[in-house]
Amino acid sequence: MTTKLCLAQDPEADELLAGSSLALLFGMLLDQQIPMEKAFRGPKDIADRMGGLDLRRIAEAEPEEFAAVMARRPAVHRFPGSMAKRLQALAAYLIEHYDGDVDAIWTRDDPDGRTVLARLKALPGFGEQKAKIFLALLGKQRGVTPEGWREAAGDYGEEGAHRSVADIHDPESLGQVRAFKQKMKAATKAEARK
Repeated sequence: MTTKLCLAQDPEADELLAGSSLALLFGMLLDQQIPMEKAFRGPKDIADRMGGLDLRRIAEAEPEEFAAVMARRPAVHRFPGSMAKRLQALAAYLIEHYDGDVDAIWTRDDPDGRTVLARLKALPGFGEQKAKIFLALLGKQRGVTPEGWREAAGDYGEEGAHRSVADIHDPESLGQVRAFKQKMKAATKAEARK
């Protein structure tokens, strides 16, 4: 299912994300310690620099060469070297476990939401929270709705929420998600001071 996404807030990058599960998964992996829009623009930047977003080519690239692709200005990520390693590890895992078919994570053997969540958590670079957010993103914006997906995604699966990238459809919802994250960060700091 191809839908319109507004995660990178850039039409070409968002078009790639909407049409490529690999791009969406890579964007989610990159979404840490940099603005969300930059993270989800990363797959397009990589594709532009490599003449396409090819899973096997990324997995098999010499680590130094792929790190150089990531570091070319403007760098794809704040930490291009370490993120290059993570993307290559994810690409290799997808080849080994899913024969390079990213969609198999949520389609193979007709899994339920808990199974998809477990598969996402097993991916290199994906912990519990990132896996739940990605499951919510699949359900809310890509039409991937295995039985029990909302429950498996926890609070991120809640309808009408503005907690994460799963809830961003336009600049206004981006602002709502940012406001929610700032509120949560402030609450965490206040709690730490007690």
